[in-house]
Amino acid sequence: MSVKGIGTRSASPRGRAGNAVRTPAGVERPSLAPIEESPSFKHKAYTALKNAIVAMDIYHSRDEIRLDERKLAQDFGISRTPVREAMAQLESEGFVRSVPRRGIYVVRKTRQEVIEMITAWAALESMAARLITQAATDDEIEGLREMFAAFIDGELRAHLDEYSDANIEFHQTIIRLSKNSVLIDLAANLFTHMRMIRRTTIGEKDRADRSIKDHMAIIEALEARDTKRAEQLVRDHALGLADHVAKFADYLD
Repeated sequence: MSVKGIGTRSASPRGRAGNAVRTPAGVERPSLAPIEESPSFKHKAYTALKNAIVAMDIYHSRDEIRLDERKLAQDFGISRTPVREAMAQLESEGFVRSVPRRGIYVVRKTRQEVIEMITAWAALESMAARLITQAATDDEIEGLREMFAAFIDGELRAHLDEYSDANIEFHQTIIRLSKNSVLIDLAANLFTHMRMIRRTTIGEKDRADRSIKDHMAIIEALEARDTKRAEQLVRDHALGLADHVAKFADYLD
């Protein structure tokens, strides 16, 4: 695959990949080797491991979850190098931690860390709601309402797992409909952590019933283009989760 744009050398001397190439005008620019289109082993290992961690119920489990690098490489059918690189990336994102002479473990956030994550999320999502009232189409907002059509009229408790998925999709869509690429990027990694705690708490106390009522009120405010109310409702909804964690999530201690 040829690389267009930066690194194109049609009018300049050839250089080996990684070496700078001097153009006739004397301006140096990098000499780039072609990039393979297929995902690397590291990326595949990273994606598989991250998905597996997110799917775990790590907060109700009291046991530490240790990841065996050698075993993972065998399971993937690849060398240990891309697995090690994937682990390093996951550690930088706060999903695993390396303990000297012990190994690599999945991270369980403390109660205070979870509350801080939710508080940061409240700020991002409330701003996204503000932007939705200004930029989203009526059809896009209507799509939010359609997510919950199957859970009205007493069907919520009978399909809690499905509602949990819809709940997560709702919050992802709120961020996406902001159409602010910086906000979306900032929220991406944080939301993966939030996904785990939302899945854990949705069946606790009256969280599910309160959740769907909050969502309907948020959607109504968005449909009315009531910027101030939409922003406030989204922020209060997120901070309600923080309050729930502070009061009831003893398993995080």
